Amino acid sequence: MPALIDIRRRIRSVKSTQQVTKAMKMVSAAKLRRAQEAIFSARPFARKMMEVLNRMASRADPHSHPLLEDRGEGKALAVVITADKGLCGAFNANIIRTVTRFIAERPDADLQLSFVGRKGRDFFRRRAVKVRSEHVGVYQALRFETAREIAADLIEAFTSHEVDRVFLVHNEFKSVIQQPLVIDRLLPIERHEIRPEDLEQDYVYEPAPAAIFEDMLPRHVEVQVWRALLESVAAEHGARMTAMDAATNNATDLIDRLTLHMNKVRQAAITKEIIEVVSGAGA
Repeated sequence: MPALIDIRRRIRSVKSTQQVTKAMKMVSAAKLRRAQEAIFSARPFARKMMEVLNRMASRADPHSHPLLEDRGEGKALAVVITADKGLCGAFNANIIRTVTRFIAERPDADLQLSFVGRKGRDFFRRRAVKVRSEHVGVYQALRFETAREIAADLIEAFTSHEVDRVFLVHNEFKSVIQQPLVIDRLLPIERHEIRPEDLEQDYVYEPAPAAIFEDMLPRHVEVQVWRALLESVAAEHGARMTAMDAATNNATDLIDRLTLHMNKVRQAAITKEIIEVVSGAGA
């Protein structure tokens, strides 16, 4: 049976850990509020832009712009967006597991990976994968210029025929306890099937379609990368807040169990001493 001093030392250790997890939960809650405001502001514009460009791409000539050209399933590039830090539950593990399955499903494909975040980079660094680029430490001061830089690299890889497909792998923020993982095809721009009732409708381009695509398609890629980064940041803070809340509750339960065990040990020690005193007096 452990000594009382050992149990008290463990209780103090658990209480110190509980203070850390409680503080991390409060910090994540404050950061989550700002991240939610950012993603709720960016999401409507990004979704409407994707909807409009998908409709325009469905009616346009695929060769009218390099970003519309569909070259098949040859070479692919997956942008893996993870966190720089841990202690956020299964947030990073789910992304890594999904990317691993994504690679396993394409054993013969020429697949490259581009990493945003330290956790994904560190995991796949020890694996036999092709790494095109890595962006670490961007979440400390996340700006639109970061998304623009990443988008420029993706556009360069696609237009130079280094890759034929570009995918974004990231968590999408739904709520504090729900962050589903999605794999979005970024390039080439998806073309929707035109329904018969839509044949009577058409766009009037002003200026020419080529000029519109030249300006809008690179901007579309930048906006979608920016939205994915914001979604990932909000999902990370939500996952960390949930994980730290669970850790705080577990610490409370552990302290209660240790306190109860300590009281039993102390009571047993007192009872033993009384028995020894009574036995000695009787002798």
